[in-house]
Amino acid sequence: MFRFKNRQSIVNVAGVKFGGQPGELATVLCGTIFYQGHRIVENEEIGLFDHAAAERLVARQAELSEDTGCPAVLHIYARTHQAFLRYLDFAEEVWGGPFIIDSADSDTRARAASTVSELGYGDRAIYNSISLATGEAEAQAVSESEIDSAILLAYNPGEPGVEGALRILETGGSVLEKGLIPLARELGIVNLLIDPGVVPMGSGAGASLRFSVVAKARLGLPVGSGIHNAVSAWPWLCKKEIGIRKCCDAAAAAMQLLSAGDYLLYGPIENSDFIFPAAALADILVAEAVRDLDIHPGEGHPLNRLV
Repeated sequence: MFRFKNRQSIVNVAGVKFGGQPGELATVLCGTIFYQGHRIVENEEIGLFDHAAAERLVARQAELSEDTGCPAVLHIYARTHQAFLRYLDFAEEVWGGPFIIDSADSDTRARAASTVSELGYGDRAIYNSISLATGEAEAQAVSESEIDSAILLAYNPGEPGVEGALRILETGGSVLEKGLIPLARELGIVNLLIDPGVVPMGSGAGASLRFSVVAKARLGLPVGSGIHNAVSAWPWLCKKEIGIRKCCDAAAAAMQLLSAGDYLLYGPIENSDFIFPAAALADILVAEAVRDLDIHPGEGHPLNRLV
């Protein structure tokens, strides 16, 4: 284990803390609900869903968070703005913590940023994401919103690998006029969460683990990833039984945490049952490993709650 020489920022989003030295804070775990193909969603266009089933999933994530000490964030995915409005109403009923707003459609993301601001939820929202695909209209919507937390997606197809990802964050590399970090700050983002953008297995997925260590050492900002995406898209694994797939998913999550990850976009919220225990295990081992490096976990850390 290790301690970073550079100061490590800790950001606070609606009471949930991200960042710090490895072993200092519990990993923040973000489960996705209403994702594309989610069986509880009856109509993705207008956002019709099984309310009772959704409530059970959110309650289970909250229960596991309280049990393990790993903070939780609700990752809300919406195909359209109409759907997002329904999902946000639901989230306000059952969830009091931070939430991520996400969509494959930039207009839906931009309108969601405006909506959460108008409703007074800007301090709880995490925008996903600011990236090389962020256009002028979307950037303006973020700037005019009250959202001050965002994930910065360091995916750089023009220069794959760790250095390319860092360049798109710092300078924009050969792709953007300016880096994502200065751009985000210009848009009013205070809480920056870095994500390398995980590519498929065999295409460099493992680089996201090294990126986490290098980015924290260089930037001092909270880093995490959706390493689940690499696991779920692995053709060989997709042919295996569910128990094997869950084991690999949990193993990948633990590897991200061992690689200094501060948060984890762990995929479908149904996965909370095995991701939270795996993350708590990794957090405990890391915290124990850095005891002699003058790093002391807080009272609610899994080390102090479960051991």
